Amino acid sequence: MTTTPDASRMKRELAELVAIRTENPPGRELEAADYVAARLREIGLDVALDEYKPGRVNVEARLLNGPGPVFAFNTHMDVVPAGEGWTSDPFVLREAEGRLYGRGACDCKGPLAAMLEAVRMLAATRRSWSGTLLAIFVADEEIASEGAKHYAAKRPKIDVAVVGEPTSNTIYSAHKGSLRPLVRVHGVPAHSGTPHLGENAVLRAGQLLAMVAQEHEANVRRRTHPLVGEASLTVTRIHGGHADNVLPGACDLLLDRRMVPGEDEDGVKAEIALVLKQAHARFGLRADILEWKATTGGATETAPDRPIVQRSLAAARRHGIAEPGPFGFQGGCDLVHFRATGAEGVVIGPGSLSVAHKADEFVPVDEFVAASLIYRDVAVAMLSG
Repeated sequence: MTTTPDASRMKRELAELVAIRTENPPGRELEAADYVAARLREIGLDVALDEYKPGRVNVEARLLNGPGPVFAFNTHMDVVPAGEGWTSDPFVLREAEGRLYGRGACDCKGPLAAMLEAVRMLAATRRSWSGTLLAIFVADEEIASEGAKHYAAKRPKIDVAVVGEPTSNTIYSAHKGSLRPLVRVHGVPAHSGTPHLGENAVLRAGQLLAMVAQEHEANVRRRTHPLVGEASLTVTRIHGGHADNVLPGACDLLLDRRMVPGEDEDGVKAEIALVLKQAHARFGLRADILEWKATTGGATETAPDRPIVQRSLAAARRHGIAEPGPFGFQGGCDLVHFRATGAEGVVIGPGSLSVAHKADEFVPVDEFVAASLIYRDVAVAMLSG
């Protein structure tokens, strides 16, 4: 056991994690879960693996250390597909000029490895804190947060949580949420040479597109949050027609609605339904929602004056972060699902979102090592009374 981070071990474990291919889709987190579970058992935690779907596994580890609150570390084991454009093998960790390159280096196997090191330090210094330490590492954050949703549905008792995502070791206490309805605009097929005999669903969709843009400008973007900015409504996919000489009988639009903390999902769904109703009243346009696509979830925040936020800011400053925040994510992450259990929490991690999901993803070595110390200090601060 150690009371200070072992940078060599951290690099080795990150290299071993990067080498385990957990590209999502399809995920296949089982091998990574076995690896992480073995490391946690070596440290002395009680570990359970929860395979909620074939090959999709959460790691749930616990260290009891007397009375006190329940503190959780969380991040995800899946990564986005490697894609093209890498200058080296994305699944072989490469160190160059103070950076560690590899798929997942910052999103999110770097934070995971730093959390493992923090757990080691906490296990070695049990006299400095009292309570229950959890290490919850989940599957499928990158597509639908199924792992975190599955875990949160168990209603575990958690008082505070630190979620690992690349934040350059600054503190994020809020993030946006998302809803993605797949809307079908209906028409009437006909021969393209006699369009007057049908109803062109693509042209009808154009009318709805204008109303979506108007709804964004007039209403949605006026909802703002000091850390995450504006809510939004836009279109990210469109598909219509099935043949070159046939008037389209249907046109599908995928809407992307980004919510800010304080917005209610049911209320937002009702607003989208109202736009479709107004389109029918105004143009006679027929449209319905085929399905709600899976997303990472809703928006959330932990108030800036809460102890977890203030103590996280202090820990970040202690380890060299001059302006630690708090800030807010434009996208989503698993914090919302830990908030759903009743926990307050923040998001902290080494590396930058600006290089996540890209070729030559990397984490700076100094941030990587410092993250383990920030994680340790936040846990001690929250578990020391």
